[in-house]
Amino acid sequence: MTQDELKTLVGQAALAHVAEGEWLGVGTGSTVDRFIDALAGIKDRIRGAVSSSERSTQRLRERGIRVVGTHEVERLPVYVDGADEIDRRGHMIKGGGAALTREKIVADLAERFVCIADESKLVDTLGAYPLPVEVIAMAVPQLVRRFAAIGGRAVSRDGVTTDNGHVMLDVHGLVIADPPALEAEINQWPGVITVGIFARHRAGVCLLGTRRGVQTLVF
Repeated sequence: MTQDELKTLVGQAALAHVAEGEWLGVGTGSTVDRFIDALAGIKDRIRGAVSSSERSTQRLRERGIRVVGTHEVERLPVYVDGADEIDRRGHMIKGGGAALTREKIVADLAERFVCIADESKLVDTLGAYPLPVEVIAMAVPQLVRRFAAIGGRAVSRDGVTTDNGHVMLDVHGLVIADPPALEAEINQWPGVITVGIFARHRAGVCLLGTRRGVQTLVF
């Protein structure tokens, strides 16, 4: 199967994890787009969705799914989102779509993170995919130096600002052996809004699209 077909497969498989009669957290990205398309077929079984981006909000509404803000819910049973990388403990790199801060906010409301991805995203150690970091613009030069000091090469993502109006850095060359520790460290640096390591909000389940079908990983 093609990568697009694998994305469609896991998007459909994620419907089994949707809690009926409840609000649903919905992430961002091309794999989530396929999930939203599948979700439209059961939209009457959920109350609606809390979205992590303007892109997903538009797609949900186009398919007749009600979207509410985080101020309207106190909890979400499930949050469904993709990943740029996921390791065998459920830690992820996210933010390739420049929505990582909002994704963490919605994930923090959820009792369970269901990651949907194709098998190319499963890795033993995070870091081959450049680490996205949402930052305050005036802090970019000093953050570039900070990342260089730990072996990373941080580059501003040209022409991209987040839905929050901030700059994105992509950090190349890191080997992230201890995702929880590095996430906690980088989040303390002045000027960092959010780092795209999802260790504190790691996946509970990953639905992995493979040539043999959907593989379920439980962490």
